[in-house]
Amino acid sequence: MALVDRVLLGPGPSNPYPEATAGLAAPLLGHLDPEFLRVLDETCERLRTVWGTANRRTLPLSGTGSIGMEAAFANSVRPGDVVVVAVNGLFGQRMVDVAGRYGAEVVPVEHEFGRPVDVQRVLDAHPAPRLVAAVHAETSTGVRSDIGALGTAVHERDADALVLADCVTSLGGIEVAADQWGVDLGYSGTQKCLGVAPGLAPFTVSERAWQHRVRRPPTWYLDLGLIGDYVSGSAGGGRTYHHTAPVAMIASLHAALGRVLEEGLDAVFERHRAAGERLQTGLVELGLELFAQEGHRLPELTTVRVPEGVDSAKVRHRLLTEYGIEIGGGVGQYASTVWRIGLMGHNARLDRAELVLAALRQVL
Repeated sequence: MALVDRVLLGPGPSNPYPEATAGLAAPLLGHLDPEFLRVLDETCERLRTVWGTANRRTLPLSGTGSIGMEAAFANSVRPGDVVVVAVNGLFGQRMVDVAGRYGAEVVPVEHEFGRPVDVQRVLDAHPAPRLVAAVHAETSTGVRSDIGALGTAVHERDADALVLADCVTSLGGIEVAADQWGVDLGYSGTQKCLGVAPGLAPFTVSERAWQHRVRRPPTWYLDLGLIGDYVSGSAGGGRTYHHTAPVAMIASLHAALGRVLEEGLDAVFERHRAAGERLQTGLVELGLELFAQEGHRLPELTTVRVPEGVDSAKVRHRLLTEYGIEIGGGVGQYASTVWRIGLMGHNARLDRAELVLAALRQVL
């Protein structure tokens, strides 16, 4: 039985770019085929542009955004290392959990959900951490934090400290400037603003992080040294087989990145901004209250409070069954009191904003 067609306006996945869908359906190649390796190399180069980096080790990891988080900590944290994590949502909490599993002495810096990261509070949490981690675009709350200010401050105090940024919901939708911001480790996912199906984690590692990496991490699959020998070649110059890369997914990402770069990053960012602004203005006109702090709201993911007396789940169910529109609920204590509406990638368009506003107007 064929699956129904949905307009995916939740926190992800989003509807893919048509080019990404076409790339996914292209003839399958072997993971060591010279033509596929050319596509892989070009995909890595395109990712460098989107990440705003010259990092040689910028690549798509085989797995969703969460595997990027896992790889970042697995390759940079040794037992007893102090890791400061800014927590202003669910995905900051997950970084605390993952870092702890690799033996870090984790220092969480708790913030109110819906508020951006306070750089000074993060700095004050510990005088000499091995690594400082934060979420750029917090998917659970719709808040953007200033990673550039955080990275600059951390490196000015300690040139050897590492900065880790979760860019799952920002890459391809708003500016990410890894080199300029001092980001040493960054990970993302394909299913949000990059407009590709879930399954890959775009990842980047600075030379500083590479030199300080864990040489033999406690995970074989996510050992960046082994993966790097396949993606970019070993010291001897050849590529060493590591795992069977998801060739169709990489072809899809390659095509989507080509579409994004052809449009131009500035134009893509402006499209996301305009769509998000229209949605947020329209929600306020409907009498709804936005959740994230003003001045720090993501254009690509809007959080809005569920009106008093309204059943969140019933509204979402009606949107899905009557209009074919998916929006997300909140998380944790906000599961039934916040909606999350994403206009990401191919859906970052004014017509999508008007569509969900019209449907909400009818349902409410």
